[in-house]
This record gives sequence, C-alpha cells and structure tokens, in this order.
Amino acid sequence: MTEIVDYFERIRERTMRVIACIPPDKIDWAYQAGKFSLSDIVRHLAAIERWMFAENAQLKPSRYPGHGRELADGFDATIAYIRRMHDESMTIFKSLLEEDLAKKCMTPGGVELRVGKWLRSMIEHEVHHRGQMYMYLGMLNVPTPPIYGLTEEQVKERSVSGSPDAETE
Repeated sequence: MTEIVDYFERIRERTMRVIACIPPDKIDWAYQAGKFSLSDIVRHLAAIERWMFAENAQLKPSRYPGHGRELADGFDATIAYIRRMHDESMTIFKSLLEEDLAKKCMTPGGVELRVGKWLRSMIEHEVHHRGQMYMYLGMLNVPTPPIYGLTEEQVKERSVSGSPDAETE
C-alpha cells in the first residue's frame, strides 16, 4: 500500500504547487458562467478524494457532497479545506493493507472495481483537474510551475540537437 500512497503524495504536491499560483482575488474566477471556478475545482478535488474515493476504498458508499461554497468559501478556507480532506483521506489510505487493494468496491457508477484500480483512477482524476487549473491560470496570464522541474524550452535546450527522424549510422 505504501507505493500508491507515496505516489499519490507526490501527485498532490505537484497539484498544490499549481494551487499556490492562484491569485487570491481570482479564486472564484471561471472562464464562463456555469463552469467550475478555480475554487470549485479545488473543493471538488478535496471532497471527491475524501468522500468518494476514501469511502469507497473502505468498501463504503460514496458520500460526495459536491463542490459548493458551503464547504469552504474564500481563498484561505478553500486551501485549508483541501489540506484537511487530504489529511483525512491519507489516514484512511495508510490504514489499508496490501490485501485490501485486491478487494472490490462499488463505485458510484455501479461498477465493481478492485480498490487498487479505483485508487489509480483517483490519481488520474486529480491530474485531469490539475490540467484544468493550468489552463485557467494560463488564460489569466498567471505563471505556473513546470510539472517536473523543467519547462519544455529547457528540455529542448538540454536535448541532443538534430531531428529524431534523422537516420543515424
């Protein structure tokens, strides 16, 4: 169980670096009326991790409350909420044994999945929404951190020159 928990912690650290880029006065910004705002995305990640994925991992039904402002309103409260929900979730995930990963849980969609596979889908879900935040922040001209420490330009600069399609002898 340690491997997936450690991996998810690294994923969350990268997500939190992006969240830290959100200007407090833009926390409720959305690109269009009726679409998720930045705070909606953060609250959604927090609530779904704790009240759906962590509950299902314990073989319990989802208790997902949505992503509304009643959960946390404003920049500081939203950041505190995602941290608190993550701490609660990690306590649950760390309590699972390796054999628990092979057990089947029922997803809200009515599909039985192995807990390990369900937790991997949680990670994919987070990465999807992190990408949304990158896009939103880009639309706001807010600088964001590179995912793995280098920008695309830096990777290109440090790569061997020449076309990857060129034949080598």
